[in-house]
Amino acid sequence: MSFEITPELLLRAYAMGVFPMADSAEAADLHWVEPRMRGILPLDGFHLSRSLAKEMRRGGFEIVANRDFAGVLAGCADRPETWINGQIRDLYLALHARGHAHSLELWEDGALRGGTYGVTLGRAFFGESMFSRRRSASKIVLAHLVARLKARGFVLLDTQFLTPHLASLGGIEIPRAAYQARLAKALQGPPARFD
Repeated sequence: MSFEITPELLLRAYAMGVFPMADSAEAADLHWVEPRMRGILPLDGFHLSRSLAKEMRRGGFEIVANRDFAGVLAGCADRPETWINGQIRDLYLALHARGHAHSLELWEDGALRGGTYGVTLGRAFFGESMFSRRRSASKIVLAHLVARLKARGFVLLDTQFLTPHLASLGGIEIPRAAYQARLAKALQGPPARFD
């Protein structure tokens, strides 16, 4: 892009339903994305399977927020194909420093084993990415994320796109106009706190 994307511009874009992506980790430019069909995970529609519930009860891990935001970003970017380039990393680190980007993390045996990060604005959480370094880590983190968002008064969990993984957990796709209506509702009233 020929102009600088600042954290403030990024927040304005989220408020309009738009988010940036890079074509690869090495890409020099970002492009704006506004999907025709938007992925969301209804907070009252998360599908917790019996096997996942059993694994969560078994425990042996710790779920924490914002302990290692940069580590979660790095974990999400550590894959053969990614939209997280250096500019994306720097922008979301800046949003985190301003209190608008957060991570939820799974720690086990002193190591970061999975997590997700996203942006908060109003009562919306815009999920950006997730990663796993142990079986079911991203599912466990997502279950905890949904519970956290519900408990804190959030009304929208935006997943941007619908993947088979998210669909298996209750994610759905809605048209752009329906998403914009949900987003407008989420931006009304006092903002919810993630931490």
